[in-house]
Amino acid sequence: MSPLSDQVVPIRVPVPVAITQGTLALDLQPRLEPPPAAVADLGRARRHSVEEWVRRFAQAAIEIVGGDRPPSQLLRWTSRTVYADLQRRAVLVARAGGHTPGAARVQPVSPRVRSIHTSFVAADVVEASVHATYGPRSRAVAARFELRKNRWVCVALEFA
Repeated sequence: MSPLSDQVVPIRVPVPVAITQGTLALDLQPRLEPPPAAVADLGRARRHSVEEWVRRFAQAAIEIVGGDRPPSQLLRWTSRTVYADLQRRAVLVARAGGHTPGAARVQPVSPRVRSIHTSFVAADVVEASVHATYGPRSRAVAARFELRKNRWVCVALEFA
């Protein structure tokens, strides 16, 4: 090698960086227009009944994930992907604890839904955030429900 090649420093090609790189891409601009009429026209009683249904669904889901309840109890109210994820989580917990999923109560502390916040994205779409506790520990759950054939179906479920 020549002494000149030892002094050459390779130059990196500049790569454009997105404004939201490393952050959650959220549009934080205020909404200036009112919500669509379909969402605004939902009655208080209907909103309350949907929120109570979401609360019961979330309670069942956290019991399934904890191994206290079989996933088949939510089959009718979940999409295929959500049901498959619930089954997978129940099996993993059962393997770790050495029991059959949903056969009996296995958790030392019963999980509880502490709070629920819903957002009616449209008349037939509801998104919910759930705060669940397992004794002194907390967990967050996010869910999206869509009205299909007059039945609410969970199409997305995330545990954090």
